[in-house]
Amino acid sequence: MLTSTGYSSTVKRDLAIAAFALAVFCSVPAWADKGLIFLAAVVMIKIAFSLSFNLIFGLTGLVSFGHAAFFAAGAYTTGILLARFQEVPFLLSWLAAGCMGAFVALVVAVVALRRASGIYFAILTLALAELVHILISKSTFLGREDGLTGIKRPKLDIGILNIDLAAGNNLYFVTLLLTSLIGVVVYFIWHNRIGRLLAGIRQDSERVRFLGINVPALRLMIFVVSGGLAGLAGGLYAPMAQLLTPEISHWSYSALPILFCLVGGVSSFWGPMLGAIVFIGLEHLTRHITGLSDLIIGLVLLVVVLGFPGGIIGGIERFIRSRKTATSANTANKTVEGSHQP
Repeated sequence: MLTSTGYSSTVKRDLAIAAFALAVFCSVPAWADKGLIFLAAVVMIKIAFSLSFNLIFGLTGLVSFGHAAFFAAGAYTTGILLARFQEVPFLLSWLAAGCMGAFVALVVAVVALRRASGIYFAILTLALAELVHILISKSTFLGREDGLTGIKRPKLDIGILNIDLAAGNNLYFVTLLLTSLIGVVVYFIWHNRIGRLLAGIRQDSERVRFLGINVPALRLMIFVVSGGLAGLAGGLYAPMAQLLTPEISHWSYSALPILFCLVGGVSSFWGPMLGAIVFIGLEHLTRHITGLSDLIIGLVLLVVVLGFPGGIIGGIERFIRSRKTATSANTANKTVEGSHQP
């Protein structure tokens, strides 16, 4: 357990990391072209998507192969509202995306959490998510396999502010603001009492149950919250991409947050963020290498997974601890040698 001094230093470190990340993303429109600006926005959205997933994966210990269903539910909700009900305010359509993601997560949780655990739970979430994928791909209202088109970038009306998100980089900065808000919510859950209880459930659910905690209810709650946050991330993707296809509800899309978390570090709040940046960065840098892109990405991921079992952040933390241990040992040796001097 962290002492008050240790907790304070952790918060200061996290604030410094957050400030640096915000500064980097804020600076992108100043030096990048439109393609890189769009890529940076997609990275932010996928970071939010991965952070929501890590609430159930890294914090609670639930492995779900169907998280893309919640992302797609949010994306299509906002997409439909922006394309066909343009009188609905953007913030309301975005919140509706979160509600839809939470609702789909609730349905999946009611079916899956009460009937399976471990790998069986993961497979059941995969099956249920594929049902969502089939419904989207067969629905004429949602554009079937051709996708949902005609999604317009709306205006953001907040009091006296009237911001046209189709102009300049306004949508980029609004996306940065709202994904940061999702990150703040995840950080708060991760570091408060609920987060400690969820970590306890991951380590020993029976002990937590003996403390009088309703473990199934807590798992259900965090699964729904995670789905809602994934839906909010999807709600930001719709106006940014302006085209939604059933691909975002496919099981392969659910693998993305798993990869991001494993590469960056499952046990760290910052793991999904670092994993998303590394993975998407590799995809972008190798996109022109025909036939070798997937091989290079696969080899790099293999090296990271085998060489850094705790992800990149876990490897960095082990290196820092080893350096501190070596420094302490050297200091102790010098002290002993000095005490033996005449």
